[in-house]
Amino acid sequence: MSDQPAFDRRMLEALVCPVTHGVLSYDAEKQELVSKAAHLAFPIRNGIPIMLVDEAREID
Repeated sequence: MSDQPAFDRRMLEALVCPVTHGVLSYDAEKQELVSKAAHLAFPIRNGIPIMLVDEAREID
């Protein structure tokens, strides 16, 4: 178990991908919000999603 604050899954309803404006999925293990359409994973740090393209990780 990590020491990080829990991510509020209800926040997913309000958040969209900043690139495609599409839905995001939550990866609890990696602490990321994933945009499959944009092939990007946005990090969650200290319970706060970082929705900056420059901070996102490219995914296959």
